[in-house]
Amino acid sequence: MYPHLRNEARWVLPEVLAFQAATRGDKTFVGMIDGSGLTYAEAEEQAGRVAGFLAGLGVKPGDTVAVMLPNGLDFVRVWLGLGRLGAIMVALNTDLKGGFLEHQLENAGAALAIVADGLVERITDIAPRLTALRRLVAGAGSTHTPLEGWRDAAPYDGPLPRAGDNACIMYTSGTTGLSKGVLMPHGHGFVFGLGSIDNYALTPEDRFYICLPLFHANALYMQLYAAMISGGSAVMRERFSASSWLDDIRRHRCTVTNSLGAVTAFVVAQPPRPDDRDHTLRLVGAAPNPADTELALRERFGIRDVISLYGMTEVNIPLYAEMGKPRPGTCGRVYDRYFEVEVRDPETDIPVPRGQIGEIMVRPKAAFGFLSGYHRMPDKTVEAWRNLWFHTGDAAVMDEDGYVTFVDRIKDCIRRRGENVSSYEVETVLSRLDGVAEVAAYGVPSGVSGAEDEIMVAIVPMPGAVLTPDAVARYAERELPRYAQPRYIEIVESFPKTPTAKVQKAKLRERGVGPGAWDRTTAG
Repeated sequence: MYPHLRNEARWVLPEVLAFQAATRGDKTFVGMIDGSGLTYAEAEEQAGRVAGFLAGLGVKPGDTVAVMLPNGLDFVRVWLGLGRLGAIMVALNTDLKGGFLEHQLENAGAALAIVADGLVERITDIAPRLTALRRLVAGAGSTHTPLEGWRDAAPYDGPLPRAGDNACIMYTSGTTGLSKGVLMPHGHGFVFGLGSIDNYALTPEDRFYICLPLFHANALYMQLYAAMISGGSAVMRERFSASSWLDDIRRHRCTVTNSLGAVTAFVVAQPPRPDDRDHTLRLVGAAPNPADTELALRERFGIRDVISLYGMTEVNIPLYAEMGKPRPGTCGRVYDRYFEVEVRDPETDIPVPRGQIGEIMVRPKAAFGFLSGYHRMPDKTVEAWRNLWFHTGDAAVMDEDGYVTFVDRIKDCIRRRGENVSSYEVETVLSRLDGVAEVAAYGVPSGVSGAEDEIMVAIVPMPGAVLTPDAVARYAERELPRYAQPRYIEIVESFPKTPTAKVQKAKLRERGVGPGAWDRTTAG
C-alpha cells in the first residue's frame, strides 16, 4: 500500500508509481485479457520514455494534450507519461465526432493529439475548423508522427508535478450549453482511488476487472489508479461485453469491479448458467443500484458486497454505502472523511429537512480533492459554486440515517448507458439538418431496470419541408457520437411551450414514446 494515503501533498501520480515500482517492481500492475501487460517497473520506465518523447515534440509541463485512445496499454503509457511530464491529459471519448469533437478540441486548446489509427479521420474531417491543433501522434499505420517513437526516447528527468497541478481534463455534459471541461488536479484523481481503497477495503491482493472506458473517471481513477495506490493489479477489456463479463472475471481471478446501470442490467439479463457462482469476485461498486439487480448479483452470482455509490467527474465520489450493510436503491452515505454533502433547496440554497426533496450539494475537505474549475469557462465555474457549495443538479432525499436516495435530474441532461448527454448539443447538431425548424431532445425510460434513459428527439419541420425519421437518423449517424444518437425520432407539428416561448420538455417527457415515433431498434 502507498504509505502516504493521508498526506495530501504526496497525492501525485508519478510519485505513487515510483514507490510501487521500487517496492513491487516485478508484480503485474495492469494486463489485458489477451495476456499482454505491464509490471510496475515496466510501467514506470515506459512512462519516463513517453514523457521524454512528448517533451521532444515540444510538450511542456502544464500543456494540454488530447488523447483519443481505446482501453489498452497505449492509453496507460500515455496517461502515466503525461503525468510524469506534468502535462494535462485531455481524455476524449472515442465515440466523439463532428461538432462534439470540434468543441472539445477547441475548448481544450491542445496543440497535439494522440489518436488511435482508426480515429484519425475523425480529426482530419474537422481539421479546417480547428485553430489550436498542430500535430497528430498516431499508430504506425498512419502518416502522422508515430506513437511508437517513445521506445527510442530518453527518459524525462524533469521535476515532478505537485498535488495541486491539473493532471486531466474530462468533459461532462452541458445542460443549457456546451460540454464543460472539468479540470482535475492530481489530488482529485488520487481521492477517486482512495475512496475505493477506504470503502472497498482494498489490499495489494485485490485485482480489479475493468470493462468501462478509461476516458471516464470510474475506470481510470476509481479502478486503475486505486489498484496502483493499493499495490494491487488490474485486468482490462477494451470494450464491455455482457457475455464475456463473468468468464473474464473467472479466468483472471478478479476480486473487485465497478459497474454502471446499463452494465449491471445487461449482465443480469444474460441467461443463467450453472457456474454463475464459480468466481473470486467479492465486491461490485454499482451506480445506480436498483434493488432487483442488487438481489441478482448477491443471490444468483453470490457476490458478497454490492456497494451503492454516487459521484460526478467534478465532485469525486462523496457517497458510498457500507460493506456488509446493503441498502439497495440508495446512493449510500457521506464519505465524510473527505466530503461534506447536504440536500438543499435548489432555488434558495437553504438546507431542506430530512425526508424532503432537494438538490445534492457537495464541498471537499481535502486540498485539491475536487475539480479546480471548468476549463476556459469561469462563468460556469462560478455558477456551479454558488454560495460555496457545488450544485450537482441532481434531486435527492436524505433520510434520518443519512442515506441519500436519488430522485431525478434537475438539469436538462440525459443519462444513457453511463454517459451524460447534453440535450443542447444534440439539438444544436440536428438543427443544422436542412428542413429542421425546431428540435427537442429529451430522455425517456429505457424499459430496462437500471439502464437509465433512451434518447428521443422530436422535430418540427420548416414550412413546406419534407422530413422523415430515416433522414434524421442517417444525419445523426454521421454527425453525432454513437452514445448521443437518438433511439426514438418523431416528426411533430409543434411543441408545447411556455408563455415566454420555451419548449416544455416536461410535457414531452410525460407524453413519452407515441405510436408514431420511429424506433431505431425496429427500423428496417
